[in-house]
Amino acid sequence: MQFDHSPKTQDLINRLEAFFDKHVYPTEQDHYDWNHNPANLWKRWPGIDKIKEHAKAEGLWNLFLPHEYGEFSPGLTNLEYAPLAEIMGRVPHSSEFFNCSAPDTGNMEVLAKFGSPAQQERWLKPLLAGEIRSAYVMTEPQVASSDATNLELTILPDGDDYVINGRKWWISGAMNPNCKIWIVMGKTLLDNPRHQQHSQILVEPGTPGITIVRNQTVFGSHNSPGGECELRFENVRVPKENLILGEGRGFEIAQGRLGPGRIHHCMRSIGQAQRALEIMSRRVENRVAFGKKISDQSSIRQDVAKSFCEIEMARLLTLKAADAMDRHGNKGAKDLIAAIKVIAPQMAQTVCDRAIQAHGGMGVSDDTPIASFFTLNRFLRIADGPDEVHMSQLGKLKIQEYNALPVR
Repeated sequence: MQFDHSPKTQDLINRLEAFFDKHVYPTEQDHYDWNHNPANLWKRWPGIDKIKEHAKAEGLWNLFLPHEYGEFSPGLTNLEYAPLAEIMGRVPHSSEFFNCSAPDTGNMEVLAKFGSPAQQERWLKPLLAGEIRSAYVMTEPQVASSDATNLELTILPDGDDYVINGRKWWISGAMNPNCKIWIVMGKTLLDNPRHQQHSQILVEPGTPGITIVRNQTVFGSHNSPGGECELRFENVRVPKENLILGEGRGFEIAQGRLGPGRIHHCMRSIGQAQRALEIMSRRVENRVAFGKKISDQSSIRQDVAKSFCEIEMARLLTLKAADAMDRHGNKGAKDLIAAIKVIAPQMAQTVCDRAIQAHGGMGVSDDTPIASFFTLNRFLRIADGPDEVHMSQLGKLKIQEYNALPVR
């Protein structure tokens, strides 16, 4: 068992860290100020395209796409990508600089794996080039969407088109002015078994019959320029050639998409926890209370020590899950993916909570990124399936597995 990164991975780590020092950390405050200025709502930060061009020129582009996707991939394994995603997680918006941000990553994998040649030419290539953004339209307001068989939006055939009717919400990225394509999931084969009813289809945002009902704030933030929003589809007509893979194949596509997306979130969560710990450690070493440095307080030292231990445990589980995906496929690694999806966001939230407490009033402000890390990871405990669903499925799987073993 090898715990050191390969020379190839270490080289990419070094190059990515140098890129952050040159292009990402120096612009972090400017990016934040732009996106939190009400005058710039739903506008892209002006500096983004220049940094993306630098990333392309330095070969730090589309690093997320696994090696099995051939010509579309830079050739990295999930294990090789993990430390790179962790670095990107330290500044959450930075993933877009390298064309490695959700929901585009999952949508590109869907199109690379399941898309027709025409769909790949029209939508995958500009996504891979970072020329456009995309959204994944799944969750609905009127049903518990953690059970995706509940989804009620319909995608029904009519002549040369499919007609879409229904409501969606919490659609990340749909309000971005550069978002040009959505992948929409809904029911097509209404009389089929529950897991064979749904399909996924490509829909352009400007198609007649689509209404953006509202922007949905998250912990008081619009999350501009992408945001989250509620959508209404009323007799939206889409050409049949926009259907992905085939009628009733929606769950097959969703399972292929969500595994990598879940672990990518975890990789980035570890980066946020690590940075919060570093910021906390510097803060307590440079503040004095009651006649001695805060870092001399036993409770503070324990918080730092516990945070280090928890980050290391989550990091190792993430790497194990990534390695299992490379060796056995996403389905073969589903237990480890579920486990880290439960562990990593909660760990990051806990570490950030300690860092907030160590900062006092400054901790709940936007003077450091820690408060935003805290809320982001609280959100991630719901996104891509809530903790309870992952734990229920993981528990069921392990009970079956252990009962199949010989009694010893």
